[in-house]
Amino acid sequence: MSREDMINITRSILARAGFDVSSAISIRSICFDIVGRRDKTLLIIKVLSNVDAFSRENSEEMKVMAEALDASPLVIGEASSSGPLEKGIVYSRFKIPIVSNETLAEHLLEEVPPFIFAAPGGLYVKIDSDVLRQLREERGISLGTLAEAAKVSRRTIQMYESGMGAMIDAALRLEEYLNEPIVQALDPFEYKSEGTAAKHEIYNGGTTGSQRLDRLLNIGFAITPIIRGPFEAISRDTTQNTVLLTGMDSDQTKIIQKALIAAELSNLSNRPSVMIVQKKQNSDNIGTTALVTDEELKKIDDKNVLTDMILSRSTKK
Repeated sequence: MSREDMINITRSILARAGFDVSSAISIRSICFDIVGRRDKTLLIIKVLSNVDAFSRENSEEMKVMAEALDASPLVIGEASSSGPLEKGIVYSRFKIPIVSNETLAEHLLEEVPPFIFAAPGGLYVKIDSDVLRQLREERGISLGTLAEAAKVSRRTIQMYESGMGAMIDAALRLEEYLNEPIVQALDPFEYKSEGTAAKHEIYNGGTTGSQRLDRLLNIGFAITPIIRGPFEAISRDTTQNTVLLTGMDSDQTKIIQKALIAAELSNLSNRPSVMIVQKKQNSDNIGTTALVTDEELKKIDDKNVLTDMILSRSTKK
């Protein structure tokens, strides 16, 4: 199956599940292919035929965007060097969840969540550590007795009660012995922030290597450069926590393409978008992406003035 076909399938699954879905992003070497929102869930998705091609650099940029936009990064894959990705299993690479389209469809359309995750050493399940501990203590079961029933060590039972994943066979033996469900469903959209966005954010006193972005730094924005994206940076007003998707270009065709993509992402993420351009355009906006010229930017010394200009232009019809 081609990657384009995979992307179309992913978009279809999300749409059928009630997500508002972006167009497939058609810019080379971009860190994601699709963005989708349903209620408070915002997904930033990369689709790959072979997930071994997912690089650390790509994962870093996805994490930066996810953390800056309160989103969850997700990779959709078909296979790895070990073989096809199996349905119902959550894989991961650089701490970003990876699932097949079959698993995504089962989770979203059939409401059957995955229970198994792959990790070094094999396949595991997540045990509800609180329930396990409560059942053991309420029934007066010793660590040794439970360890014997599961055919693991006492130390392993203690680690299960501290949140460690369990091999599938051991978990099933525990459920059979306790006669209670203790295995938890997995949420492939769950992502715990690692502070990646903050690590890459640049403040006034630093430099980005771009005169335009350095100008934003000088008037009070914090800048997170984006290398593999449809825009060049995420700009943040540190006092009001306003986040701007910030693009730049001089080529007219690219300006239109990038502005329209940024507008889609802006609408899905509820973050305004702006393109900084060399010359005055026929309009102050493309879609809902505001356009600001270099000359206008040079004259602005107050970040609130720029933010108000962007918000005003992005809502113009």
